[in-house]
Amino acid sequence: MSDNHNILQKLDGLAGRFEEVSTLITDPSVIADQKRYVRLTKEYKELERLMDARKKYIQTLGNMEEAKAILASEQDQEMRKMASDELESSQQYLPLLEEEIKLLLIPADPEDGKNAIVEIRGGTGGDEAALFAGDLFRMYSKYCEIKGWNVAISSNSEGASGGFKEIIFTVSGDNVYGLLKYESGVHRVQRVPQTETQGRVHTSAATVAVLPEADEFDVEIKEGEIKWDTFRSSGAGGQNVNKVESGVRLRYMWKNPNTGITEEILIECTETRDQPKNKERALSRLRSFIYDKEHQKYIDDISSRRKTMVSTGDRSAKIRTYNYPQGRITDHRINYTIYNLATFMNGDIQDCIDRLIVAENTERIKESEL
Repeated sequence: MSDNHNILQKLDGLAGRFEEVSTLITDPSVIADQKRYVRLTKEYKELERLMDARKKYIQTLGNMEEAKAILASEQDQEMRKMASDELESSQQYLPLLEEEIKLLLIPADPEDGKNAIVEIRGGTGGDEAALFAGDLFRMYSKYCEIKGWNVAISSNSEGASGGFKEIIFTVSGDNVYGLLKYESGVHRVQRVPQTETQGRVHTSAATVAVLPEADEFDVEIKEGEIKWDTFRSSGAGGQNVNKVESGVRLRYMWKNPNTGITEEILIECTETRDQPKNKERALSRLRSFIYDKEHQKYIDDISSRRKTMVSTGDRSAKIRTYNYPQGRITDHRINYTIYNLATFMNGDIQDCIDRLIVAENTERIKESEL
């Protein structure tokens, strides 16, 4: 019963805060402060889920007590049968509800609801690495399509034999970063390259970095200090060559608060033929880049506390191997191996992400000592 008491105590402690937040989000002065209002609305939604679970939990414990009381005093067989069934179903439901509540009590990563900026770069392996980077981009594009998310390419540099040396794109939609963050790291491929005549299996790699897209009020940028250049985007040739200077390049001097070093940030955006749109997207990438750097210390702190690194931390860690001869995918963080490489590369990656979420949540429950 102590476990029940522990969970109820935590939930009761949050009931007061729920009432307070409920009142605050109707206050005109709070509504006028957009930054605070957004934060409180998000907290309200999280607390509302916990209060719903609290109601079910109290009800289930009450049903169990009532059923036990009937079984202790009632002689009528029909009543005893009903009470016995109620007790059994409540006893089965309670542990499931407790797990749900434990997960809800873990503070959500505030980044999860954000859009994501994804950078894929061909690593070791030359042309073959660029081709693999192209395959990964296609895999994520298909996954985003399945999820109903929008993909907008910011910039790319094509490989000599196809694929991409580098491609950067923004994914917008519901809970994008919360799911795609698990893809950050080194992806390794083992296969016979298209350029190889001998048919030997080569190993090459591509790196994936997933950054939360920063909101305007997440970082402070002195827009007056940004140096802008424009240039012609290279088109596909013939009639499609872009004769207007729609490509934008920004330079910004930024002092890293974690190291004290001032560095120049250079960002190019050739995504659309509309210069203002390209400027907007370059600014979004600048915000996300700075936000990511400033949060690196927070990410490192989380990683150093955790025994295993499921979602964040060292982006140079090898996270997954794609073995084409055997049709095998292995995620090294959770020892997950499947033999449906073709469908996986076609965007069917949700099962792997779900397992990574379960592994991370299990770890976080242990950490929070619930």
